[in-house]
Amino acid sequence: MNGQRRVFGTFEGRDVEEVTLTSPAGVSIAILTWGALVRDWRVPVGDQMRPVVLGFDSFDPYPAHSPYFGAIAGRIANRTARGQFTLDGTAYTLPLNEGRNHLHGGPRGIGRQNWTIAEYDGSSVRLTLDSPDGDMGYPGNLAISVTYRLDGHRLDMEFAATTDRPTPVNIVQHNYFNLTGEGDVLDHRLWLAAGAYTQLDEELIPTGAILPVAGTDYDFRAARPIRTADGAPVPVDLNFVLDARRNTEDPAAILAAPDAALTLRLYTDQPGVQVYNGIKLSVPVPGIDGRHYGRYCGLCLEDQIFPDAMNHPHFPSPVITPESPYLHRCAIEIA
Repeated sequence: MNGQRRVFGTFEGRDVEEVTLTSPAGVSIAILTWGALVRDWRVPVGDQMRPVVLGFDSFDPYPAHSPYFGAIAGRIANRTARGQFTLDGTAYTLPLNEGRNHLHGGPRGIGRQNWTIAEYDGSSVRLTLDSPDGDMGYPGNLAISVTYRLDGHRLDMEFAATTDRPTPVNIVQHNYFNLTGEGDVLDHRLWLAAGAYTQLDEELIPTGAILPVAGTDYDFRAARPIRTADGAPVPVDLNFVLDARRNTEDPAAILAAPDAALTLRLYTDQPGVQVYNGIKLSVPVPGIDGRHYGRYCGLCLEDQIFPDAMNHPHFPSPVITPESPYLHRCAIEIA
């Protein structure tokens, strides 16, 4: 078997393992069992290996300081208003971990648990996690798997889950990308296949309205830097509604480095993508290769079902059943 597998740390008395995926194209991706997260992703640029995601060189900073760097977020990623929803006439209450709201599955969501390696062969890995009935307030026993498969410059991801009773699921990848490996991302050029977005209130909870991007700072239908026309930063933490008639074989998002050395293409079968450009980033400990991660240092492209969907019946539904399990596929190519 090619590749590398090693113990990277410990969490609650269990080893946290790391596996490395490699490809003949020279790409290397390190994945941890904790959070099933992408810790380090390197792409050859000239004679250098450029880091393209934010992370840490050791395990200990993750539980203490990571704002979901590279993690698999869920059961319900993004925000649920007041930590409440109703399903089949039963009201459920989830723990609050962002003010009055529930974020990314709660304080012990699936991105903050230690997964198990089920299969690994050097170019792919499948990780599994059993989330019991009542975990973070959610109904149903949920068996989750995440498969990463590296082919050349492209990382394919498959998120799957089965349940023994109806339950909401929205599992997303939460990588923070920086295609220059340093500095901020404001001069990266972003393109989105999105003509609309879900309007937010002051707590970043959807109001239910879906508004056009035309005439706003959120119009990325033509590639441009993440700045206003006069060069000021555009703070973004917003769900974009992907065009309904788009071909899912085509990219939903394209991000280009300002030095033109690398371009990222995101492919997804999901209806939305949360764009977050690190408005709140201020990590007090060093990151990969000793780098400091401050405001705007990374860009997340979280392909997803819309936030707070359980409380907006006109949004795409995140509810799965024993007869209709969860399956979400996406791919990210960086070359």
